[in-house]
Amino acid sequence: MRGLLIWAGLLLALGMPLVLAAFSPQLAWREPIYIASSFAGIIGLGLLLVQPLLIAGYLPGFAKIVGRRIHKVVGGALVVAVLAHIGGLWVTSPPDVVDALLFVSPTPFSLWGVIAMWGLIATACLAALRGMLRLRWITWRVLHLGLAAIIVACTVAHALLIEGIMESQSKVLLCVLVVLAALPVALHWRVGRQSTARR
Repeated sequence: MRGLLIWAGLLLALGMPLVLAAFSPQLAWREPIYIASSFAGIIGLGLLLVQPLLIAGYLPGFAKIVGRRIHKVVGGALVVAVLAHIGGLWVTSPPDVVDALLFVSPTPFSLWGVIAMWGLIATACLAALRGMLRLRWITWRVLHLGLAAIIVACTVAHALLIEGIMESQSKVLLCVLVVLAALPVALHWRVGRQSTARR
């Protein structure tokens, strides 16, 4: 029963923002490519909630080792979602995307979104080149969690500041859940590191 409640809660947290966004009045005057890119952004935010739950083994039915493997797949899906989000915005308004990438956009949410994007790209490159770089486990862990913290913080700031098709309350709730899911993972690593240092 506990497992069913966890899965039901996760599906609700992921699905509700999408359903409510589908009824947004702003969709009436938006181009299809813009709508698709907006939903890609919502999906990306939802995947940020799933990632720490997978790596920590919090999802019922997934052992930690299985969760870590799926974590990599979801990470790839997150990159695709972000690229679709930015690509759609590029098609609809190239000057705005250029301003954002050059950090000269007058809208603060663009700054946080671009930082989150580069953090995600750096994480993907780090994961792809991990074997080639021959990083020590602790070095990899520090870099990966540091980048993940940047991605989460900047994505949440980006989502909260932007007034798009997401319904406000479901957006805030999803952002809070993303942060709450990420914090125990970072705390667990920090405690484990301190324990190792003491030994």
